[in-house]
Amino acid sequence: MSTDPSPDDDVERLERVLLQGRGMMERLREARTEVREVSGRAHSADDLVEVVSNGQGDVTEVRIDPRAMRLDHATLGRQVTAVLQAAQDEAARLAREIVDRALAETEGLPEPPDEHFIRDRVDQIARNCSEL
Repeated sequence: MSTDPSPDDDVERLERVLLQGRGMMERLREARTEVREVSGRAHSADDLVEVVSNGQGDVTEVRIDPRAMRLDHATLGRQVTAVLQAAQDEAARLAREIVDRALAETEGLPEPPDEHFIRDRVDQIARNCSEL
């Protein structure tokens, strides 16, 4: 009695690989959508400057309290720059968490059959035929 895998086993294996691959691709598409929806928000210590950045690092909103106009231009410039960077950093961190989580959920996809797999199966069939 042969313990070699049957063609039906190979078909089932390929179907499992395809199903897993589809599931992983769907999860990665979901992650891409989640990253697009990321919103990193930061504000200055005195709450005079607030910035929002998206998952791609684009600044989507800047709010400057009118009281900030009392600051000299150099101080206000430094504050705006620092808050912009903080908002982008927060958005990048959130996006990275989403991507890392999605990649962790998609680990373990078995290697697809290669030319050696096919050659081994053909050789196996030839051996089985010669044993008859």
